Amino acid sequence: MNTWFIVGIIVLVLGVIVSNIMLLRYSAKFKLPPAYRVPEKNSQDDEQTPEAETSQHDNNKS
Repeated sequence: MNTWFIVGIIVLVLGVIVSNIMLLRYSAKFKLPPAYRVPEKNSQDDEQTPEAETSQHDNNKS
């Protein structure tokens, strides 16, 4: 192999490593938003099941 080919690969790998380190340092400056909270479901939503909806539709047809 050509020496310049090996030097090019080494430079490329070092460039990727250095750029990732710089990106991590840059992103560490950002403030994170408060922790995400899952919205609470209404108890009415939990009581209504798809089977109950189907039986209601069947009752309305007759």
